Amino acid sequence: MIRRIPVLCLALLTAACASKPLPPPVPAPHAIPPEPPRGEPSDFLGMTAAALRRQVGAPAFVRKDGGMEMWRYDGADCHAFFFLYDAQGSNRGQKAVRHVETLPHGAAGAADMDCLAALKLIPAKTS
Repeated sequence: MIRRIPVLCLALLTAACASKPLPPPVPAPHAIPPEPPRGEPSDFLGMTAAALRRQVGAPAFVRKDGGMEMWRYDGADCHAFFFLYDAQGSNRGQKAVRHVETLPHGAAGAADMDCLAALKLIPAKTS
């Protein structure tokens, strides 16, 4: 019986080494950070494509993607991007501005107000 105890202990130690390792602990989910302020410039939101063209001229580049159009305007120190979607209400059937961004971005949102103001000062291109 005494001889069996060391053999049994040795077998248990060997079995303990062969066991599966514990899975790594699952990290706690991180909270989603709050959404940054939109900072949409109210003087452009809802503006129809025709009104935008009258205000700042013809865009340097237009991209059409499904029902959305992205108009890019190039200023001396920045680029402005106007995202136009199908208008609602009295302007139904036209495109209207729903989002504006600039590069570089503004401090409080996606659009830099100084960039947009500079676009209004550039003589409107009609082509």
